[in-house]
Amino acid sequence: MADTGDNGYDDSSKRVKYDRQLRLWDDHGQHALEAAHVCLINATATGTEILKSLVLPGIGAFTILDGEKISGQDAGNNFFFDKDSVGQSRAKVSTKYLLELNPDVRGEFVDETLESTMKADPNFFSKFSVVIATGVTEGALLRLADTLWDQGVPLLVCRSYGLIGYLRLQASDRTIIESRPENEYQDLRLDQPFSALREYVDSIDLDQLTDQEHSHVPYVVILLKALDVWRQNHDGEMPKNSKEKNLFKAEIMKGMRKKEDENFEEACRAVNRAITKTCVPSEVNAILNDPLCSDLNSESKSFWILCRALKEFVEHEGNGSLPVRGVIPDMLADTQSYIKLQNIYKKKAEEDSNCMLLRVQEILNNIGKSQDSITEHEIKTFCKNSYCLRVLHGRSLKEEYDCKTSRIQNLIANLEHEDSDIIFYALLRAADKFYTEYCRFPGQSNDDVESDIIKIKNCLSQLTQEWNCPSIMKDDYIHEICRWGGAEIHSVAAFVGGTAAQEVIKLITGQYVPFNNTLIYSAITHNVSTYCL
Repeated sequence: MADTGDNGYDDSSKRVKYDRQLRLWDDHGQHALEAAHVCLINATATGTEILKSLVLPGIGAFTILDGEKISGQDAGNNFFFDKDSVGQSRAKVSTKYLLELNPDVRGEFVDETLESTMKADPNFFSKFSVVIATGVTEGALLRLADTLWDQGVPLLVCRSYGLIGYLRLQASDRTIIESRPENEYQDLRLDQPFSALREYVDSIDLDQLTDQEHSHVPYVVILLKALDVWRQNHDGEMPKNSKEKNLFKAEIMKGMRKKEDENFEEACRAVNRAITKTCVPSEVNAILNDPLCSDLNSESKSFWILCRALKEFVEHEGNGSLPVRGVIPDMLADTQSYIKLQNIYKKKAEEDSNCMLLRVQEILNNIGKSQDSITEHEIKTFCKNSYCLRVLHGRSLKEEYDCKTSRIQNLIANLEHEDSDIIFYALLRAADKFYTEYCRFPGQSNDDVESDIIKIKNCLSQLTQEWNCPSIMKDDYIHEICRWGGAEIHSVAAFVGGTAAQEVIKLITGQYVPFNNTLIYSAITHNVSTYCL
């Protein structure tokens, strides 16, 4: 076993080095990444691509478990190896070159097979943040999956097979606070302005402003004033449909004094996003009504305690609404007006966060947990992101492979479409059946490819019979799976490796939403599909 690498650094150098990624997952995300320890089973081309994409952003530590020696095939599809590496320990050489990519990272290797390690020490994997499995046979994979499921350790199965990439995430239920949706929610509360916002808007008389001041009024003020007039003429209702919103925009444009009033044009562009009813999103509402949110005890996770406090806040202080986010978008305005408006939203967010703090502390006290078990910073982060909370319910590989479960119907429905990417899932499962029976993948014996085509068809037929669905698959797919012969093509491995690394980072940082739970990449069509199996 080898161990090397230095994780020492000062904050300023780290900030320069990791500047771009800190913008994606912030300091606390980077700290989580640096505290993580991942395990890679088998340093295949796909496996080393995954670790490369984790080492570069600064994963804390990695361990490679691999008892194989570097073969000519490895040297041909893995850029970490060359012809001089053939015959050496695959784990050792991979570790050496991966550590050269980032001196902040610690790395070690175990020159043993998965089977021998599991037999000698079943708890070997319990110390890892995530386990990544590549090049593992079906039987060993299922045993590993059962072990990790019981230990609560996430497992990411990664595979490159010819022109097909496959990822399968096995993890227990995941609670995500910072899901970071692609379209950020603008929480302006124009439909029900809080008192400080109302006072600020009412203090501005647009008719009394100079032309320069008029052209620098924040569009929030313009929209709320226009909305007040609209409601007076429409029984208190907001513009609801496209026709009404166009009329509303026309009324806003009447307030322009000159063509240079770009803030009024900006207000019109913001109508569709800003003039909306403030409510609790359905996905968040489902979380607040989850039994785990109601039935709290001393073993409850912080996420569910926060959700319980949030539910009580919505019912009382929030009057049916979530805490104010305290974030406003950029807008055309003079600096003084923008900062004043920004501070109004920030102050309201702080008030709501303080209400949440009191409720959290009361709940912690009631269930016998220390009041400092959830920090004020955690509560503020939770409030800011309460509109995009997510919970993913995980499913074990064992459940997936049990054909009697109801989710298999989803697979069958997709199999009815002969060009669906789920076809490749079925083919990979059939290839695993083939390997179990013949100790090689179809097409690896060039002398008997025609015979392998018949054999893989039989394996596929057995599989579809277990699923109680007809086998409707083009012969082209069968021929392709045999033509690939289980080969790992580097370009496919690189794509799968980069994608897998992103998912590992999501799991470690608790930010962004991981796929749930199967991903298939076709290099033939350059298509990526996800399935919940």
